[in-house]
Amino acid sequence: MNKPLIEGVDFYYENSFIVFTKKYHLDKGYCCGNGCRHCPYEFESVPEPLKTNLLTKQIIDKVEK
Repeated sequence: MNKPLIEGVDFYYENSFIVFTKKYHLDKGYCCGNGCRHCPYEFESVPEPLKTNLLTKQIIDKVEK
């Protein structure tokens, strides 16, 4: 049985988009390959060159903080 998603815990709204949280992805258990913002699986199923671009952006974002 699927549990209902909880806004603010499993996802949040950003403009007209639904953004899934790291918790949601960890509960799901795998990378879906869509390049999700909070992917905890290092984008393992995302095809190149998008995977490299996303990992590079993630590193730059961490350095800028």
